Amino acid sequence: MTDYEIPRPTSGDVVDLILDDHRLFEALLRDLRDSTADREAARAALSAVLIAHGEAEEEKVYTQLKSKRAITAHEAEHGEEEHAEGNEALLALLECKGTDTQKFDDAVEDLATALNHHIGEEEQTILNPAREDVSEQVRQDLGAAWTARRNELLDEDAGSITNVRKIVARAHKEGLLPADDEDEE
Repeated sequence: MTDYEIPRPTSGDVVDLILDDHRLFEALLRDLRDSTADREAARAALSAVLIAHGEAEEEKVYTQLKSKRAITAHEAEHGEEEHAEGNEALLALLECKGTDTQKFDDAVEDLATALNHHIGEEEQTILNPAREDVSEQVRQDLGAAWTARRNELLDEDAGSITNVRKIVARAHKEGLLPADDEDEE
């Protein structure tokens, strides 16, 4: 099995750091679509970095950008809802038994759809205001806080299927995702 090297920066402008992860997500999605790639390793790497990225963003970045009035509470909540949708799609991908089935390919595309939508919106409605309305020093401070939390979550195996299940269940409970019985209606 190939191990993907997940970058572990410790400082930088939070906007640039988040954008770097977005490009990493896109590269890992390409590998998940490639039948000659080590899809199992790509799936594990994407799960780890996606969960660590999103959880650290919600804890360290969104709250600070709200307090600096760079984004509204609605924009932060919408970002959290989109993280929840992506995490739910990630869970479906993690639950696929193999990587060479139509179910796996469909789960990759569902995750790619959710992730690409979120990346586009976040880059326009959250990262652009952060660039324009937040000082470089604050972006550096946020970068340090975000990378520290992201790296801590990577060390804690945040992308494990058990943890992703907990995160998705919490999102349902908090109303970020519809209740399970609403999905079937």
